[in-house]
Amino acid sequence: MSELNCTAPVDKLPKQESPTPNNNAMPLSIITQTDTRDKWSKKMDFLLSVIGFAVDLGNVWRFPYICYQNGGGAFLIPYTIMAIFGGVPLFYMELALGQFHRMGAIPIWKRICPIFKGIGFAICIIALYVSFYYNTIIAWALFYFYSSFTETLPWTNCDNPWNTPNCTNYFGKSNITWSNYSKSPAEEFYTRKVLGIHEADGLDDVGGLRWQLLFCLFIIFTIVYFSLWKGVKTSGKVVWVTATLPYVVLLILLIRGATLPGAWRGILFYLRPKWEKLTDTTVWVDAAAQIFFSLGPGFGVLLALSSYNPFHNNCYRDALITSAVNCLTSFVSGFVIFTVLGYMAEMRGVEVEDVAKDKGPSLLFITYPEAIANMMGSTFFAIIFFLMMITLGLDSTFGGLEAIITAVMDEYPHILSKRREWFVLGLVIVCFTGSLSTLTHGGAYVVKLLEQYGAGCPIIAVVFLEAIAVSWFYGIQRFSNDVKSMLGFAPGIFWKICWVAISPAFLAFIIVSSLMNQPPLALFDYQYPEWTTSVGFLIGASSFIWIPVYMVYKLVWTPGSLKERLAVCVRPEKTMRDQQLDSMCMASEP
Repeated sequence: MSELNCTAPVDKLPKQESPTPNNNAMPLSIITQTDTRDKWSKKMDFLLSVIGFAVDLGNVWRFPYICYQNGGGAFLIPYTIMAIFGGVPLFYMELALGQFHRMGAIPIWKRICPIFKGIGFAICIIALYVSFYYNTIIAWALFYFYSSFTETLPWTNCDNPWNTPNCTNYFGKSNITWSNYSKSPAEEFYTRKVLGIHEADGLDDVGGLRWQLLFCLFIIFTIVYFSLWKGVKTSGKVVWVTATLPYVVLLILLIRGATLPGAWRGILFYLRPKWEKLTDTTVWVDAAAQIFFSLGPGFGVLLALSSYNPFHNNCYRDALITSAVNCLTSFVSGFVIFTVLGYMAEMRGVEVEDVAKDKGPSLLFITYPEAIANMMGSTFFAIIFFLMMITLGLDSTFGGLEAIITAVMDEYPHILSKRREWFVLGLVIVCFTGSLSTLTHGGAYVVKLLEQYGAGCPIIAVVFLEAIAVSWFYGIQRFSNDVKSMLGFAPGIFWKICWVAISPAFLAFIIVSSLMNQPPLALFDYQYPEWTTSVGFLIGASSFIWIPVYMVYKLVWTPGSLKERLAVCVRPEKTMRDQQLDSMCMASEP
């Protein structure tokens, strides 16, 4: 008989081909049965899924904007430091946790620190809020994609039914007078044709549904459903298209942008270092927030995706590769954006700074489309640009919903294990219904509110508690032993210091800075009323509140004195597999 390793995970124990009879031992067939959990068909399926989740629409607009706002090339210094000491360690931690425990964001806490199980519920609520607005942005891109199949792009001129007398097409024209009321054709197409925001009076009256966007969102969720309904074996195939196509498009747009007149002006503006900015605390806060939201720890996605890996998969190497690809994609996206902004500045006869004022979705739906409309071959470049946006968005949606699916199905396997298709359908219907308010004429105002409060501070606070729970309660030595059992080597001192001290401090730094700097919300010419701040904090609290609620629940229902309850609640629970392993180890003792 082969030697029994009582410290190895149960599903990795060697097969016992001719067990010695022992009346006190558990049947070895129970221990060595084949694990029925889904697994990735190929290693590349997993890597593309992680990269696809991490590289999203924010990489295309948020990094370039934040970079030039915070010192250009000088911003790369705080960005790199925050990545090395904060973002990548958290990224590595989540991949390792998911792969070792092979559970989603809710049940995994039974194996780490049960009293923090509310973190899993909070993550799922946040993921729902993200799905309510993020897929609407993809629906906007789909609307643009459909509208691009014309010889003349509809946001090229002011001769359309939705245009107003304020519409002014000044691109490439030197004799046009521009006033404070003037609007470009691209801006009016976005605000009036796509959003229909002129028919809303703000959040007090968001108006009716935009049926065109409703149909676009239905198509998006249909794609999402049939990509996720069978598990990682189907989504792992879809990402071969959705995760790789954006890089092909980025390369095409980069080459085209580099050949445009004035492209060099945009690149210089993007990279010119402003060293004095490094003394500004805001720059470091922005760098920390950017790397955190770019890599995406805390959303439960990395836990879910890595939980389908083989036990001995090298998640350390995966963490380094995927985080490096993500950061490099953000950097390269800046060249794609700013070569075109330099071209716009050249054609308008203004400074690059004057055309780089737009941020957020406006950069993707107004500024860049306007530049594309005035290129040779504009229809082709518009089609591939919005196709890239759709695929970037879909990858992140796949990851966000898979986090919910894996967490809930792992928590209730006796109910959902054979009903994945129906559960995914129900989840998609809930997400679609929750998105309806973002499809109204004032839906863009709702999107901004959910983005600001639904997934801002709450997710950072959740990851902060996650890092504390793993490093301080579960124990950094125990976690390091888990990693060693998977990889064959323990994490170095650098990673341990980051997990115990630097990464939590990194997150606390973002939380405090975010709470101290809460500028009033505004979108276009609309200033959000004061009551929306209260609504926003309620949205944020509705997810985070699950953490203390579950703590109280766990303490109340655990028997014993308060000291005994606390001891039980912070100690990892033993599963049936652990009990079976203990029985085997006891039976194997002489």
